[in-house]
Amino acid sequence: METKTFAELGLSSKVQAAISAAGYTSPTPIQAAAIPIAVTGRDVLGIAQTGTGKTASFVLPMITRLETGRARARMPRSLILAPTRELAAQVAQSFEKYGINNKLSLALLIGGVSMDDQVKKLDRGVDVLIATPGRLLDHFQRGRVMLMGVEILVIDEADRMLDMGFIPDIERICKLLPPRRQTLFFSATMPPEITRLVSQFLTNPERIEVAPPATTAKTITQLFRFCDNGEDWAKREVLRELISSQNVKNAIIFCNRKVEVAILHKSLVKHGFSAGALHGDMDQKSRMETLDKFRSGELKLLAASDVAARGLDIPDVSHIFNFDLPWQSDDYVHRIGRTGRAGKEGVSTSLVTIDELKSLKDIEKMLGEPVVWIGEPPSAEDFAEAGKKRRGRGGRGAQRQR
Repeated sequence: METKTFAELGLSSKVQAAISAAGYTSPTPIQAAAIPIAVTGRDVLGIAQTGTGKTASFVLPMITRLETGRARARMPRSLILAPTRELAAQVAQSFEKYGINNKLSLALLIGGVSMDDQVKKLDRGVDVLIATPGRLLDHFQRGRVMLMGVEILVIDEADRMLDMGFIPDIERICKLLPPRRQTLFFSATMPPEITRLVSQFLTNPERIEVAPPATTAKTITQLFRFCDNGEDWAKREVLRELISSQNVKNAIIFCNRKVEVAILHKSLVKHGFSAGALHGDMDQKSRMETLDKFRSGELKLLAASDVAARGLDIPDVSHIFNFDLPWQSDDYVHRIGRTGRAGKEGVSTSLVTIDELKSLKDIEKMLGEPVVWIGEPPSAEDFAEAGKKRRGRGGRGAQRQR
């Protein structure tokens, strides 16, 4: 029988009251599947993307389980590891919303914020500690936090942790925790390194897989532009033309590598565009400042990598540009889903080089219809050439000039 209401998931009455107050009536598929397992104390392996309601699928059972018991100084009762400061802050907001009827204490250990308040909280004892891996290890090494009292561990967006090079930190942290604990582990994909982590640190987990929301909003106009010259400088020229010719209120421009984000950002600014950058090498303070400027409209364009943009909630984005086609078709859905939200109209435009025609075929297959081209589409000959690693005209010197 399929669960229809939160009342059937085994959550406490205080948590159910908070869910009602927040205006939610029925659980998402990941919540319906994960919550009944998590409230019993079993390990959960959840394979789900952002946007499936997965945060509540661990926050709600955690609050229920932490209602009994008391926190001790410097020994948090539960630990949530998130890859970015933004995601950690969003998880904290979720705890505040659903824990409104509980007196659970919470500390946030993330970069770019003053730590004095957080350290005071830790000294008093916290029920929930939400942290990015590096910051947590920093505090542990200074003796500000002890991990032997952790009853519940959550690892959120594990595949992003992998992308950002956090796996060694995660392994170190897991080894500092008591072996008798509950672990709730979430990842959108399961590459070999993640599978290895799961087998090492989870005990007989219940595997819950939720189909990715692989549908693109009907409010998004999707366009593609073939770049016969695949050199980056030529692509940047095409991108500038597209930005100038479309009615762009604001836009996120996605690149596959952080080095490309930095080069593109520099080029846009040089050509007089109001642009910021978001990539994994930036410190948290710079990232938050850039995001705030983009949200407020001070910056019109934001060049970003997938890792940096994952899990961010930026409402009201009019355009998405894919400077590079993503390697995974799922990421295409994720990227363009930043526009056309809440019934608003949005436009996504993707640049496609000859080397990317294979990725394009995957996207076309997923969309279930041929893509719409601006200008000349690639020829049958181009498709035949695809994958033969032909580069466009123009040497390195040309690339540096523009």
